[in-house]
Amino acid sequence: MHPLDFVRITAACAPTRVADPTANRLSMERALIESSDSDIIVFGELSLSGYTCGELFLQRTLLDACLHELTNLARSVGQQLVVVGLPLDVHGRLFNVAAVLCHGRILGLVPKLHLPTYGEFYEARWFHSGRELTQSEIDIPGYGSVPIGSRLLFTCGLATVGVEICEDLWVPNPPSSDHAVAGANVLLNLSASNETIGKAAYRKQLVAMQSGRCIAAYAYASSGPTESTTDLVFGGHCLIAENGNVLVQSQRVGTGLCLKPSSQLDGLSSSATVDVDLDRLGHDRRTTQTMHQMTDEVSTYRSIPFELPVASKPLHRWIDPHPFVPQSTTELEQRCSDVFEIQCASLAKRVARIPESMPLTIGVSGGLDSTLAVLVAVKMCDMLSWDRKRVVGLTMPGFGTTQRTKNNAESLMRLLGIRSECIDIRSSCLQTFQSLGHKPFGVDTASYDIDGLQKVLEELPADRRNDLVFENVQARMRTLLLMSRGFVLGTGDMSELALGWCTYNADHMSMYNVNCSVPKTMVRFLVRYVAEQFAEGELRRVLLQIVDTPITPELLPLGSDQSIQQETEGTIGPYELHDFFLYHFVRGGASPAKILLLASQASFDRQYTRQEIAEVLKTFIRRFFAAQFKRSCVPDGPKVGTVSLSPRGDWRMPSDAECEAWLADLQRAIDPKTT
Repeated sequence: MHPLDFVRITAACAPTRVADPTANRLSMERALIESSDSDIIVFGELSLSGYTCGELFLQRTLLDACLHELTNLARSVGQQLVVVGLPLDVHGRLFNVAAVLCHGRILGLVPKLHLPTYGEFYEARWFHSGRELTQSEIDIPGYGSVPIGSRLLFTCGLATVGVEICEDLWVPNPPSSDHAVAGANVLLNLSASNETIGKAAYRKQLVAMQSGRCIAAYAYASSGPTESTTDLVFGGHCLIAENGNVLVQSQRVGTGLCLKPSSQLDGLSSSATVDVDLDRLGHDRRTTQTMHQMTDEVSTYRSIPFELPVASKPLHRWIDPHPFVPQSTTELEQRCSDVFEIQCASLAKRVARIPESMPLTIGVSGGLDSTLAVLVAVKMCDMLSWDRKRVVGLTMPGFGTTQRTKNNAESLMRLLGIRSECIDIRSSCLQTFQSLGHKPFGVDTASYDIDGLQKVLEELPADRRNDLVFENVQARMRTLLLMSRGFVLGTGDMSELALGWCTYNADHMSMYNVNCSVPKTMVRFLVRYVAEQFAEGELRRVLLQIVDTPITPELLPLGSDQSIQQETEGTIGPYELHDFFLYHFVRGGASPAKILLLASQASFDRQYTRQEIAEVLKTFIRRFFAAQFKRSCVPDGPKVGTVSLSPRGDWRMPSDAECEAWLADLQRAIDPKTT
């Protein structure tokens, strides 16, 4: 196991010789060598005998050979939890069981409960349901008394393992549901699922849904094409899901898995391996309290401990560098459609409660966030058959506004057909500076007109470009003008709110904010989506130009060459990192050390060193804690994804909470010698 609570699981399909337990044991031992770095390995149903033995299951020769090879296999198992299947005679009744092995021991035997007797399945002809077991232990030669029953859990650290067999998953109330309520967060299924047209997709959906209902990892290992093909073909489909998401699946018959010759028993036919995040599962279970409300039978479970070695190693798991943005083009388009329409529907309901004479005002900067808000407002007007002129866009150039963003803002408003106004805020800000007795950057404003002051400010050296009052006055002046005109639609996104990258009671405030739970990395894709799906000609060109515009609040003076001197990501770090941190911190409850590990393994748009990631993560932690007072009083707005910072819904946090424990955790990850 990884010290940050990842456990490596392999669902394995080993080549099978039907009714040849010795060959099958050797096959699985070779497979274990191939999967020697896995912590937990599960093989298919009746893997020691083969699933397709038929009447041979009733032969004492086969049963004795299976039990003998089980003890041989158990002795060969080292520091892994290995689960195999076999037929087992218990006082004259035959059971289909899963044997759980570790450190040379047989930890327990779990019988199958639900025996299919429909279609191609005839299991009740040979086996009894595990419900008919009358004893809780059975004597295994050379191992003594071994626990047996359907309510056994196997525990090591944060891992609690429950086992069920094939059909147990396909019934209305799978045993794994009870296992999960009793504490199991790793569910294993030994299966023999034959391939028929369309069955694989349903199987995948079933595994994903059960892992989601149980908030658990679910590893499913099926028998493969080396089973008897007298009437059926088994696909060797192995897959592992985590809380509703299939993380990995193997090839199967139908996707390129070929039948191996019966004489070739080296290695695996197919397998799926992934590191499962037990820490995140624990966080999600603490968050989703409804799964703990059905605890009547938890006391009937027996817990059996086992040990796994703890070692740091690279994760065997794909880490999504942009967790808010789907990788698939089709899925991304659907995500954009969902978010955009949620925003439009929420705004339509909200503005229906304001007087028709009241305009909807938006500060249009020519940047991404305000562009998205304008697009939502326009789409909402179209949905309700309102005149777009009800939307009033104000572009309010200040000391840091570039000609490019000003032109983009004006073109956008003209092309969308909304009312537009341009108010230069510099004179009003200058009066405010003078009323406050404030000298921006140490410059005495009394000696200059606006254009003269602008020129002086543009000539300032980089080390003097630091004046929070100068920035805040401009931001609040814009909000004052907006609030004086009508119902203000906010534009700030969730990433800015997480970092406190907004001026309190300025761009921080509005009557309604459609962007409040949209992360910065998603905003860009949403604007591009609207450009490509709903716009054409000059409007599309302007929107795509906005997409390519650097992110900036435009509050500090331009350079002497009219270049932007205040790029947000140059100040606080890349948004792709901050959004990655935000997702794992809020959605997964991840520690800084774990976030650093995940980020160090993710493939971002650009390559970062571990030290660079750590420095930006420090910034994120400090700013996230310090900015809570801004999040405690934000306007209404729609939740669009699984992460939200609304103080009325998902995120309640004291404004004066300390971040030292989180910074200390990160420092220990950076330097393990830190005490």
